[in-house]
Amino acid sequence: MTNPDRSSRISGFHKKPPAERLAIVADFAGLDAAAAARLSGTGSLDLDLADRLVENVIGSMNIPLGIATNMKIDGGDVLIPMATEESSVVAAVCNAARQCYDAGGFATSMSGTLMIAQIQAVGVADPHAARLRILERRDEIKALCDGCDPVLLSFGGGFRDVEVRVIDSQGGVMVVTHLIVDTRDAMGANAVNSMAEKLAPHVAAWTGGRVYLRILSNLADRRLARAHAVWPLDQIGGEAVRDGIVSAYHFADADPYRAATHNKGIMNGISAVVLATGNDTRAVEAGAHAYAARNGRYSSLTRFEVTAGGDLSGSIELPMAVGLIGGATKAHPTAQACLKILGVSSADRLARIIAAVGLAQNFSALKALATTGIQKGHMALHAQNIAMMAGAVGEEIDRVARVLVERGTVRQDVAQAVLGELRTQAR
Repeated sequence: MTNPDRSSRISGFHKKPPAERLAIVADFAGLDAAAAARLSGTGSLDLDLADRLVENVIGSMNIPLGIATNMKIDGGDVLIPMATEESSVVAAVCNAARQCYDAGGFATSMSGTLMIAQIQAVGVADPHAARLRILERRDEIKALCDGCDPVLLSFGGGFRDVEVRVIDSQGGVMVVTHLIVDTRDAMGANAVNSMAEKLAPHVAAWTGGRVYLRILSNLADRRLARAHAVWPLDQIGGEAVRDGIVSAYHFADADPYRAATHNKGIMNGISAVVLATGNDTRAVEAGAHAYAARNGRYSSLTRFEVTAGGDLSGSIELPMAVGLIGGATKAHPTAQACLKILGVSSADRLARIIAAVGLAQNFSALKALATTGIQKGHMALHAQNIAMMAGAVGEEIDRVARVLVERGTVRQDVAQAVLGELRTQAR
C-alpha cells in the first residue's frame, strides 16, 4: 500500500549530487545498505559522466557484454560485442555464423546515410498549390538547411532534397514537408531536427498555414542496411531442416501474430549491438517495425529461400540509423571500446554489421523452431539463471542447472529442491 507520509515531489532533486539523490531514494523506498551500495556502483561508467548523460542519476544498470565469434562479413572476420540480459542470444549468433562461415559468411550493403525530417503544416487553404510553392524554393531550403550545420557539410553531408506530401487526416488536410539530409557518420537526429526548426517559420509563411511538429522520422527508409548469406545443407542438417526454416519464414510473412515474435528475435541480436555501441535502441527498433509494416500489413524483416543448388539462402533489409559520433556513442567508454573491437570507421560499416547479426540471430531461432524447438537450447542457458534465483552460488549453479536440464523442468521451485538435495549430500 502507498505510504501517505512519502511524497515524490522532491524540491530541487535534479540539482542534488548523485549520492544525495540515492540517499533520498533509499529512504523513500526503504532500501537497505546493501541495495543502496549496489545502486551506487556504476561499473565502467564514471558517475559524473552518467550524471551528464541523463537526468536525476543515482547509479547505472549494468548489462552483460558478450562477444559473438565466427562472424565473417564481406570477406573479413569480425568479433561482435553484444550487450544483452537474455540468455542464448550471443550463442545463437555464434552458431549461425559458424554454419555459413565456410560458404563465405555474410555479404552486406547499404542504401546510404540519408535521414528525413518532417515539418507539419495544418490549416492550409490550398494544400496542393502550397506543396508546389515549397518545392519551388528548393535552393532556398538547401541554403537554410546547410547553414545550420557547417561541420556536417565539411564531412560531405548536408541537405540533399525536399519532398512534400499532402495527407488526409482525422483533423483535416496536412501539408508535410520532408527534408532529406545526408548525416554521414552521425545518427543525425540533432542535425535534422535543427534544420526542421529553422525551416518551420518559412514553411508557415509559404503555405499560409500553422506549423506544429518539426522533427525527424525514425522510419529511415533512405538508410537501409542489407545482408545475405547461404547455409549449405551439410552444415544445417539436410533438406528437412532447410524446408522447416523456409516454412517458418512463410508463416511469419503471412501472419502478423507470428511476425511479431519472429522480428522480436531479429531485434534480440540487433538491439544488443546497437546498445553495446551506445546507439539508440528505441529509434532502431521503431524504424524496423515500421518498415515491417510498410506494405499495409506487418510481416517478416527477413526472407529465406532455396538456392539453385538446394542450399538455404537468407536475407534481411531494414532501416539502420546508427552513428559513430555524438551522444553516448562518443561519450561512453564502453561504447568506444566496442567500436574498436568491431574495427569500424564509418556508420555505414556499423549498420551493415548489425544487419548481418540480425540475420544470424533469425537463422538460429528458425532452425531451433524447425528442429528441436526453441526451449531446448534456450532453457539450457536459462537454467543457470533459475539456479541463481534459487540461491545457488559458485559451482552449485552449473550443477543445479545440469539437473534441471536433465529433468526437462526449468523452474525455480524445482531448482530450490535440487539445491537442497545437493547441499544435504555435501554435508
